[in-house]
Amino acid sequence: MITDVGPAVACGQYAAKAVSGETLEVVATVFREGHDAVAANVVLKRPGGGRSPFVRMTPGEDDSWSAPVTFDTEGPWSFAVEGWSDPLGTWWHDAPLKVDAEVDVEVVLEEGARLYERATAGVPKAKQAPLSAIPDALRDVTRTPRQRLDAALAPDAVQVLTEHPLRELVTSSSSYPVWVDRPRALYGSWYEFFPRSEGGTLRTAAERLTAVAAMGFDVVYLPPIHPIGRVNRKGPNSPEFPGGDPTADPDEVPGSPWAIGSDEGGHDAIHPDLGTFEDFDHFVARATELGMEVALDLALQCAPDHPWAKEHPEWFTTRVDGTIAYAENPPKKYQDIYPLNFDNDPEGL
Repeated sequence: MITDVGPAVACGQYAAKAVSGETLEVVATVFREGHDAVAANVVLKRPGGGRSPFVRMTPGEDDSWSAPVTFDTEGPWSFAVEGWSDPLGTWWHDAPLKVDAEVDVEVVLEEGARLYERATAGVPKAKQAPLSAIPDALRDVTRTPRQRLDAALAPDAVQVLTEHPLRELVTSSSSYPVWVDRPRALYGSWYEFFPRSEGGTLRTAAERLTAVAAMGFDVVYLPPIHPIGRVNRKGPNSPEFPGGDPTADPDEVPGSPWAIGSDEGGHDAIHPDLGTFEDFDHFVARATELGMEVALDLALQCAPDHPWAKEHPEWFTTRVDGTIAYAENPPKKYQDIYPLNFDNDPEGL
């Protein structure tokens, strides 16, 4: 039986998370019927489908088992726990007791000889040297039973068979996903950066990046840099409560960057006031030179005059009066934002 496998999110429905080079502890409860020895190992499937080397698990209390596993590359990994009957482990435990008590000595030693013959066949030839003479030693009646047993329990022989065990009744758990990301995904210090606050364009904003890097930030976070809607544009201290006027003169105020889209473009365009794609590339390149990354806010919402609102009204929520529902956080109203509804047309979007 294999239960309580981890790390697992929602019983493996979603991937656990790690970063490249990180070590996670794989755990499970593994047990069997009877008194024979049981053992367990972790099977790792790498991105692309290849398997990593056999990883044995260490027993703990109450049938718990664990093993440290290191993920050395990014991408989708998975793991499973295998539980199995360990006939050599059973013999290593029982044989000394019976030999010292002089109970069924010859039977026990012959059982050991046959186990070692079977086990040796599954060991790479380059590692078989410590095992080759053990079956004959166990059958050598010219030596004392304890001497014959000690030959089989030699540390180098036990080590080889621990790395290449004889497994019976192998049982596997389900497969559990792990998503391995780059180390920066584990932690980082982010600086929220409004280009308008630094001269107004992406080109002038790039001049501020040296000071941001000097403060020790890892990531420069940009709010949406797309065209801003003009319909229902919010003004300074615009009243957002029922009865208030939500509109402002589009020529006097810039509006909210999160009210994305106008006749100047949508999510695939840059606001003309901020510059061009070349200016954006320059901003990113300068951040990279300074050891920082750029994160762009992907806000999945549109202004009423976003091209998508006209071309794909089915991507939004339509109210009973036929109008598209804008964002609300009662009693606040955000008439300048239409949230996208992924239940309506997720594949088309």
